[in-house]
Amino acid sequence: MTAETSAPAPAARPAQLLAAVALTVAEGTALVAWGGYMIVAALVESTRNQGLAEYGGVVILLMGLLPLLAARALLRLRSWGRTPAVLTHSLCLPVAYYMWQSSGAMPVLGVLVGLAGLAGLVVLLNPKVTKALYQQAG
Repeated sequence: MTAETSAPAPAARPAQLLAAVALTVAEGTALVAWGGYMIVAALVESTRNQGLAEYGGVVILLMGLLPLLAARALLRLRSWGRTPAVLTHSLCLPVAYYMWQSSGAMPVLGVLVGLAGLAGLVVLLNPKVTKALYQQAG
């Protein structure tokens, strides 16, 4: 079997699906990086409640793994991957709102997080993505 025959047809993965995968990977990677940073910061710095800071970092790190697994499932055209990806993009919206309410550079980052969440929802709920994910199951 050659590489040409084993690869899925290009039409099976529309550009919207690949964009959704890229956004989901970016959000998952950001969560994993933030969780790792929190764990290291709690170990290096002296905090009032060090165990709680480490625990929060572990929770965020584990939360970052869900979008990464969802992106992998979407890339393999598994329909179950869309639900956790939509959830992750939906959670970007309240996070962006609270970042917008802050001061300093946070409002700018909040706009970026909000736009990433909206873009992810738009591409994941696109009819072409739905067709690509659910034609395989039926």
